[in-house]
Amino acid sequence: MESKKLATWNFQNWREGAKCKDVDPAMFFPVGVTGEAEVQIINAKRYCSDCQVQNLCLEFALRTNQEYGIWGGKDEEERRAIRRVRRHQKKLAQAS
Repeated sequence: MESKKLATWNFQNWREGAKCKDVDPAMFFPVGVTGEAEVQIINAKRYCSDCQVQNLCLEFALRTNQEYGIWGGKDEEERRAIRRVRRHQKKLAQAS
């Protein structure tokens, strides 16, 4: 059971290579979307932009339905859009 948890939480050990592993997580969880929070969002996305595990981080967030924060350089709304596209693609594939 424990190995399954690890596989979901740390698929391919992506967290070990994360640029942010020693950074205060609050940086990636702004409160709100305007004012200072907007600046924090921009800074968090910029921080993620050159992380070697950015795609794995994003995939983790998508697979586990992370609703809040910046994951893999994407905010909540961007991840919702990716999920919508994937659902649509899945429906099209099933209809074929």
